[in-house]
Amino acid sequence: MNKFLGYIFTPIHYIVFGLLLLIFHPIQWLGLKLGGYKGHKKCVDLLNGFLVSTYYLMGSRVTFTNKQNLPLNRSIMFVANHQSMYDIPPLIWFLRKYHAKFISKIELAKGIPSISFNLKYGGGANIDRKDTKQAVSEIIKLGKRMKDNNWSVVIFPEGTRSRDGRLKPFAVGGIATIIKKVPEVLIVPVAINNSWKFVRFGKFPLSFGEHMTWEVLSPIEIAGRPVEEVLEEAHNAIQAVLHQ
Repeated sequence: MNKFLGYIFTPIHYIVFGLLLLIFHPIQWLGLKLGGYKGHKKCVDLLNGFLVSTYYLMGSRVTFTNKQNLPLNRSIMFVANHQSMYDIPPLIWFLRKYHAKFISKIELAKGIPSISFNLKYGGGANIDRKDTKQAVSEIIKLGKRMKDNNWSVVIFPEGTRSRDGRLKPFAVGGIATIIKKVPEVLIVPVAINNSWKFVRFGKFPLSFGEHMTWEVLSPIEIAGRPVEEVLEEAHNAIQAVLHQ
């Protein structure tokens, strides 16, 4: 039934999703020109709130749980598992007060309405995976912006999406680079469940009636500990609440 209804409702979802990207592209431009960073960010936040609402067109439920009392005057590194592209809009919308940035493939920074504009001007890092020097340089710049502005970052340390929801090993990579630049950063694991089911049949049809959840877990202080040890703790925390 999930697949059958998906054939009916997926076109509606894609049409609305695409229209939102087209509509908000000039809105972002205006927000940036008239209001600078703050104006642009408000537009991006609003866009992603609307994008999350398109999930409901697929009969899906979105539950975002954050019971943690996280600081607003300190950079945070949200370490999350990655199951689909649909992980991202809820993270931007529900974590908007933390100014969470992303590390993205440089290819995404052009050609996609709204998304590319935000990646280019939103303050994140756009990296070329084939150019290690460029990638490290961009992540270092992101770390500096985090430190200067108390911004946060969302990291997907698996490196790629999990097609079946199973948690992959975490890579240290960019995480260690950011920690060197922002040693006081607070590590906060985020467990994402069932967004992989939304795309289990591929891009078409999307699966109808899935319940996707995002849960912010207890923060982890680095306090001079090895990065590998901190990441293992975050990995174990996420693994404990994933639905297998």
